[in-house]
Amino acid sequence: MDLGWVAGFAVVFAVIGVLEVFDRTSFALIALAARSHPFQTWVGGASAFVLTSAISVTIGSALTDLLGSSRIGLLRVAGGLFLIGYAVWLYFHPESEEVGREPRTPHTALVTAFVTTFLLELGDTTMIFQIVFVTEFGWLIVLVAGALALVTVAAWDSYLGAHLGARVEPKLLHRVVVVVLIIVGGVTIAYGLVPSAFPVLGLVRPI
Repeated sequence: MDLGWVAGFAVVFAVIGVLEVFDRTSFALIALAARSHPFQTWVGGASAFVLTSAISVTIGSALTDLLGSSRIGLLRVAGGLFLIGYAVWLYFHPESEEVGREPRTPHTALVTAFVTTFLLELGDTTMIFQIVFVTEFGWLIVLVAGALALVTVAAWDSYLGAHLGARVEPKLLHRVVVVVLIIVGGVTIAYGLVPSAFPVLGLVRPI
């Protein structure tokens, strides 16, 4: 039995999910859910996550076809450099997420969550990871595993917001994600330059 797709699914799900837990979008959804209508907040956020995942996979597939297999390493290196640069930018520009006024109806809660999530995710860390992952695991695995991970995180954020609200402190997690981004960015660059040094990833075949 070929377990390559299982391993690829697990890697994408775990990496995208863990990074999104510490991402600014998660704190925005927690804040929205804390104000009102956590279920509608989840629906709006989850819908936006699915849309951004589809966009990421489309971009990743296009870049893979454009570059060809012999130059995929360049895309991985570029992705790693972006992650490190983004981590440095986050370190010197800590953000305080203000989501705006409290949604007054389930409909406005859903729309606010969708728009907020979509705008925050465009060009964000998880989107870059999904683009790079397409080159390794194939578009279908990345789309399904990545979107499922993000939808799951959105559910957790909505639950957390409904129960904890403003007591969630993002500052420590902000520092943690900066460190994680630098480490993962460095590993991504190394994998792009010397893929033979990562035999485990080499066992996972794209579909």
